[in-house]
Amino acid sequence: MRRILLLDDEKNVLAALTRSLKQLFASSELVIESFSDAKPAIERIAMLDFDFVVSDYHMPGMNGIDFLRIVKELRPDTIRLMLSASADFRTVMEAVNEAEVFRYIPKPWIAEELKEIIEVATHHRTQIIEDKRLAEQRREQLNPVSPEEREIRLLEDIEPGITKVNWEPDGSIKID
Repeated sequence: MRRILLLDDEKNVLAALTRSLKQLFASSELVIESFSDAKPAIERIAMLDFDFVVSDYHMPGMNGIDFLRIVKELRPDTIRLMLSASADFRTVMEAVNEAEVFRYIPKPWIAEELKEIIEVATHHRTQIIEDKRLAEQRREQLNPVSPEEREIRLLEDIEPGITKVNWEPDGSIKID
């Protein structure tokens, strides 16, 4: 099962995109969460790992590139996709260069192209996760990790930042 987060300020576009994805994939294959505002979407991404994030480019308050840049910082392994009616080359290049967008989906999208993009993105995400697993396995072979360190890494993977403590000069804990 794959988790996908959709962000578009136009609720009718969100509904149409959700409907398209549900028609293209079995309900057991995708869990879809939709947001029309970037702030609650960012809060959700901070709490939960998503396989894919699809964001519109033109939105009030925060454009899609800024949003996907934040997603990249919070969840670097999440596949980021940009949805836009704009065909401006500079916008596309900015999305690719700054937010490392995997694919650009034009509006209106073509269902079969959308399906192909999600399938390719699924394969790419699977490869990223497998590469990380193999790299970690190799690191452990070269430098064995204590059970405590392994548990800390597991906790950090589940909840980034949970093992980091900000200390005040007087020894108290600083809460941000």
